[in-house]
Amino acid sequence: MKTFRANQQALKHVQGDYASQYRLIRDYVLEVHARNPDTTVKIDVESEANPTVETRTFRRIYVCIGALKRGFAAGRRDFLGLDGAFVKGPYPGQVLSAVALDGNNGIYPLAYALVESETLNSWTWFLSNLGDDLGLGTNSNFTFMSDRQKFYTIDAVILTYKHVTIARGLLPAIATLFPCAEHRYCLRHIHDNMKKNWRGKVFKDLLWECATTSNVQHFHQAMEKLKKLNNDAYEWLKQIPPQSWARSHFTGRAHCDALTNNLCEAFNNKIEDGRDAPIINCIEFIREYIMKKIVKVDKEIQKVVGPLTPTATTILDKIKSKAEQYVATFCGAGKYQVVGPWQDQCIVDVGQQSCTCKRWELTGIPCKHGVAAIWDMGRNDKDVGIPESFVHPCYWLSSWKEMYSFKVTPINGRSMWEKSAIPTTLLPPNHRVPIGRPKKKRTISIVEKEDFVRGNTASRAHRSVTCTKCNNVGHNARTCKGKRPIVGGGGGQSQVKGKGKGKATT
Repeated sequence: MKTFRANQQALKHVQGDYASQYRLIRDYVLEVHARNPDTTVKIDVESEANPTVETRTFRRIYVCIGALKRGFAAGRRDFLGLDGAFVKGPYPGQVLSAVALDGNNGIYPLAYALVESETLNSWTWFLSNLGDDLGLGTNSNFTFMSDRQKFYTIDAVILTYKHVTIARGLLPAIATLFPCAEHRYCLRHIHDNMKKNWRGKVFKDLLWECATTSNVQHFHQAMEKLKKLNNDAYEWLKQIPPQSWARSHFTGRAHCDALTNNLCEAFNNKIEDGRDAPIINCIEFIREYIMKKIVKVDKEIQKVVGPLTPTATTILDKIKSKAEQYVATFCGAGKYQVVGPWQDQCIVDVGQQSCTCKRWELTGIPCKHGVAAIWDMGRNDKDVGIPESFVHPCYWLSSWKEMYSFKVTPINGRSMWEKSAIPTTLLPPNHRVPIGRPKKKRTISIVEKEDFVRGNTASRAHRSVTCTKCNNVGHNARTCKGKRPIVGGGGGQSQVKGKGKGKATT
């Protein structure tokens, strides 16, 4: 405990006192506004009955940098992942984030906020500000993704289900502010809930088969397989609206067929160290991470050649290799009947850029049936161009370049910040410090513990192992088949066989 307190005193000198930074937030906001035009920063405080009081208690702060707004619009992809992560330290709370996907399927953080907790009020406040920045209204056809669903069961028979964020307010907030929006749930978290009653690879594979099928007919066939295996599991899964987790029921407006909320989890991992810092340091950690990420991705973009992003090119190349096995027959009015192996037959409308398999509409990239039809049009002297020209603009290299052309501008240090003219002083939020050393690690769920512990011993199943000799994943140093690292200077190397006692000779 003494070591912990000494460490906290050292951090206080380096980072500044947690409480004193709240008095500097308004100065920080002025500096961010001055260096980054069109940036939105909103501070919310607790209501005060006496307006003459010179202090206000901080409640929450919302940040959306102007460059990120313009970059998101240039990306042409109406898809955002929403999530919350715990803020550590003496004034705990939540970091709410909205993360987009770029044309290369990389994460693009758009907006973030520090709030007191995940409630209906805080999520409504965050989404309302986000909607104002993006110009979203009640009729906006947008797509959101959040973490998971929580179900309440008795003897494996479903009575009702509730989204875990109903208690936290995300689901009703989206339904109220954006009733026309598509709201997806993370399939991995649905599977975590499913494992509480039905475990095993068979149930997992059937769940993913139901979710990954791209048309309604195949979806119902996969659901019937689950029903034959276990009727209770079928009834449990049927209670979840398929529009929220199955590709066959997605609208395709987002040009993204993602089933998991990995983009938000990746962002939360990147900012984990900043969530332990005082409030200004925490916000600055997030801004600096985004600033450096944009520059890093922009450097990679300069090396790319071609009409599409690298990920889109790889996906389309795999589709082309499959399309070689398909035969397209022209039926008039721009429609084709495309036949392939395993009795795979679909109808393609090139003019509408659609296919009855629905993969083209879901992703914005021509499916194997569509590519076969496009090739047939080219063989019949029709000026249709290459399949890349039928890919949605969100995957174009030019859109990717434009998205990362908007840079986050750096700011000055505290000594150069302009002083705010607002007469009131911000105080830290009210919080009772608990007794003992504060927890730093995330609480592991019962399902996760069961996965890691089997019997009375810890299991390493499904956990990646990295070799300390060759740095490859999948084996350890004892079973490594590669050469041991060279020790010393030049000369040849002879490898001695055995269990770790080999020496390099020169």
